[in-house]
Amino acid sequence: MLKSKYLKVIGTITILTIALVGCGNETKNDTSKQSKEPTTQSQNKSEKKASYYYSANEGGSISKIDAATNKVLETIKDKGSPHNVQVSPDGKVLAATSAVKMKEGQTEHGTMSMNGSALFYDVETNKLIKEVEVGKHPAHVVYTSDGKYALVTNNEDNNVSVIDTKDYNVVGKIFTGNGPHGFRISKDNKFAYVANMNEDTISVLDIVNFKEIRKIKVGKTPVTTGITSDGKTLVATVNGENILAVVDLATDKVEKIPVGVGPAQVYLQSDDKFAFVANQGTESSPSNTVSKIDLTAKKTVATIETGKGAHGVVTTADNKFVYVTNMYDNTISVIDNSQNKVIATVPTDKTPNGISYRESK
Repeated sequence: MLKSKYLKVIGTITILTIALVGCGNETKNDTSKQSKEPTTQSQNKSEKKASYYYSANEGGSISKIDAATNKVLETIKDKGSPHNVQVSPDGKVLAATSAVKMKEGQTEHGTMSMNGSALFYDVETNKLIKEVEVGKHPAHVVYTSDGKYALVTNNEDNNVSVIDTKDYNVVGKIFTGNGPHGFRISKDNKFAYVANMNEDTISVLDIVNFKEIRKIKVGKTPVTTGITSDGKTLVATVNGENILAVVDLATDKVEKIPVGVGPAQVYLQSDDKFAFVANQGTESSPSNTVSKIDLTAKKTVATIETGKGAHGVVTTADNKFVYVTNMYDNTISVIDNSQNKVIATVPTDKTPNGISYRESK
């Protein structure tokens, strides 16, 4: 959480290590945190398919939320502090990163000396399929688009664990820059672009050969990245400069677009027309906005007010809605993309961080 080392990094820039996530497989229904807001998506009653979104709550749980009603359906309890989540490409598995939770009396969140885990849950039953030991302070988990691998950044080990999703074994590690955190993978599954929080670079990783092939300088304290569908343009939130860096990967030329204070995550909608940047600020002075950026014009076209500490962001597959975790309000904001405004607010457990969307196939 931002009370943790990771969150202090986001807030002050001077502390550049993160304390992330936890593990566990206890599950239970939570009916106390259902949204009182009206339904924001209509659903044909003749259709059986359902869509969900998930938040990783650093207080010790993962929230599963019905996208049609914006009600919490399940709260998956965790012995540690979940930090990031992603649904598999086939929509059947939810992956989460997990680190050792702070012990009573500790002044920092988590234990840097212990390896963390990647957790894999069945989307339908919410049961733990597998816990995989990775490195110290696992940050983000991302699937390749073919579902073959799940990659996990290990912030304290300066590397990425590559997990084969057939048997959930770690089949390789790829070294990065200092403090790897958020990242995305190209559609052709050849490259991963990892933001190194403790330096001013993005590591370009060759997933086929399991090696770093170059670094791109983008600015002070990059946090997460995004990559366009054609693989030609990279975006990265640069927390220390309050900008979104837009990189032409043919030349590594960087253009900087001003956003709100303390940008955390960025997410590209499916047609690559807009990028959404969650502006977190600090715990003592939180931001509460999302910057909507036109990637063709390379400018912010809307600033949308959310809850305090906007951090994680994701869009629906049809780009109609944007979901944003608000770390200091313990809520998720639901944004209507056509209106550029919040239309529902969903309560979660303490300190929601990463977020992912799943549409039934």
